[in-house]
Amino acid sequence: MSERRSTADTTALWTPDEFEAAIRAVGAERYHDKHPFHHLLHGGKLNKGQVAAWALNRYCYQSAVPRKDAALVSRVLDRQLRREWIHRVLEHDGHGDDPGGIERWLVLTDALGLDRDYVQSMTGALPATRFAVEAYVRFVYEQPLTVAVASSLTELFAPKIHKERISGMLENYDFIDDKVMAYFKKRLVQAPFDADFALNYIKDHARTRDEQEACVEAVRFKCNVLWSQLDALHHAYVTPGWIPPGAYKPETT
Repeated sequence: MSERRSTADTTALWTPDEFEAAIRAVGAERYHDKHPFHHLLHGGKLNKGQVAAWALNRYCYQSAVPRKDAALVSRVLDRQLRREWIHRVLEHDGHGDDPGGIERWLVLTDALGLDRDYVQSMTGALPATRFAVEAYVRFVYEQPLTVAVASSLTELFAPKIHKERISGMLENYDFIDDKVMAYFKKRLVQAPFDADFALNYIKDHARTRDEQEACVEAVRFKCNVLWSQLDALHHAYVTPGWIPPGAYKPETT
């Protein structure tokens, strides 16, 4: 490495490979596949009520994804970028014969015995879940466009956790079958495509070291959003089991 690109140089623009490596390092350290709650979930260590609590709270995130993508699109002046990004809204909300990811998620909550109106009202979600999800929507709306795009790049790490979830839950829970895993199977195809586009976009549009580092920080922020949701679930439904007033209680279903 030349003197200009020495490790002491914190102002030089990263190469595309260095930029991508910095992003991937965040996932290796912080992605929520490492959270103890997911280890319990995928290992068959949770009861049906605990799995239902996870699915109900995760619905808040699923329903927010097309909102944050619509918020991003509303800011985009580049017609081509709008054309590329709008399909993310349709992936979740559905279009044509495809019911969309939110509907596939509701198939999961149906199988777990949760009433659809209750799930969609989000009244039983943990307060921390709602705060974390809305913080993500607000982040995408307020941050510079390239940084907002970068926050989606946890999708780089998603296929691994989806594969673990599909195999682990099918193997370990008799109330889970192939049909209710449809959301995750679809994301095995969608997430890599979406992640590749977003990664190439920020490589092309983050033109200073400060912008690159802000993009890496955006991925770190998004990992924290996902992690904090699992912290709340673990605290409420595993140990010590402090369920906030008004939140879903498994014994009531």
